[in-house]
Amino acid sequence: AAVLCSFESAFLAVPQEALIETMEINQKFFPVLRDGVLTEHFIGIANIESKDAGEIRKGYERVIRPRFADAKFFFDEDRKQGLSSINEGLSTVTYQAKLGTVADKAARVGILAAELAPLLGVDADLAKRAAALSKADLQSRMVNEFPELQGIAGRHYALHQGEDPTVAAALDEIYMPRNAGDDIAPSRLGQVLAIADRLDTLAGGFAAGLRPTGNKDPFALRRQSLGLARTLLQGEHELLLHEWIERAVALQPIALPDDLSSYDITQFVYDRLRAYFADRGVTASQFEAVNAVPHDSLPDFAKRLQAVGEFAGMDAAPALAAANKRARNILRKVEEPIATSVREDLLTEAAERDLFSALRTAQAEVEPLLDSRDYVGVLTRLASLRPTVDAFFDGVMVNADDMDMRRNRWALLLQLSDTLGGVAALEHLSA
Repeated sequence: AAVLCSFESAFLAVPQEALIETMEINQKFFPVLRDGVLTEHFIGIANIESKDAGEIRKGYERVIRPRFADAKFFFDEDRKQGLSSINEGLSTVTYQAKLGTVADKAARVGILAAELAPLLGVDADLAKRAAALSKADLQSRMVNEFPELQGIAGRHYALHQGEDPTVAAALDEIYMPRNAGDDIAPSRLGQVLAIADRLDTLAGGFAAGLRPTGNKDPFALRRQSLGLARTLLQGEHELLLHEWIERAVALQPIALPDDLSSYDITQFVYDRLRAYFADRGVTASQFEAVNAVPHDSLPDFAKRLQAVGEFAGMDAAPALAAANKRARNILRKVEEPIATSVREDLLTEAAERDLFSALRTAQAEVEPLLDSRDYVGVLTRLASLRPTVDAFFDGVMVNADDMDMRRNRWALLLQLSDTLGGVAALEHLSA
């Protein structure tokens, strides 16, 4: 039977997350919320029949009060000490043996946050202040007792000591998304901190030799990578990930191992995105096609994936993908530099002249589309090349006996391949 119970409303001054955690995890009670806000009521489930529900209620209420009293004591004592005072103790707490103290980590996050802030439309001073306080509550009594309140406690303590509300919120948001299904940080300042913190964690984790192996991931680098990628994607931040990983690596007190580079860390992040995009209908070959070409940012990467997905449904897609694969295979076997320009006087076959002309026209038309990231428009335009490309491969011997003619056809193939590969490496779409 369900038994409605209550507790003193004074306990509601404690962060509701601590009270809810106590009720749900420690006592298996159900908190009662109104519009997302905890009330002074909770529900216990009695698994025995009793003629006196009042006694059961008193028992449940008696069990919960000591835990609530402890939480309130920790909360009150932390607020008396103050977040800034608590923060001073971080210089004596080891973050990781090779990476220094928690204060050292907060300092690195502060540098990254201050550099990222203006790019994301955030005040750099607010970013530095938030970063400086971002790990303070790790030293608090509340977080020591309730580890899941990391960030949440910091937000409450920052507000109590009169910090800017956006700074206080960012102390909580730095950990978002906490889990796979969670939203990213809602504020721009929170996103700055979330990005900076994860960049530092990744760079430091790899530098310290904590790269995940099998099921072992002591620094939760897989989860941190996905959180970083999701924040960049869903926040639509036009940042070149590799450059920022390289910057974070440079701030570490130790260098990366000789067998690792910042590119390896970048690819580690992209590898976490395979399942993320697979859940959204992107095939492995489509992901590889986009991953194989340069792009400006993760939002740009996502736009290319969307375009490739639409292109894959076009009638011309299989033939163009196969043609690009064929061109790449021919060029891969060439052991000398290939000219970047085509000599029109050496184009003797009608099919190669037609291809050269069609390519020149297509290149002029897709250039502004590429500049505006209209990748669907680019691939739709390139799909119209299919008849000309088919005619070229059907009627022209690329490796002609005449070396000048052969080299010129290699140059033509290179232009074809580069044009078809402007959005993605289409050869990956060929079975």
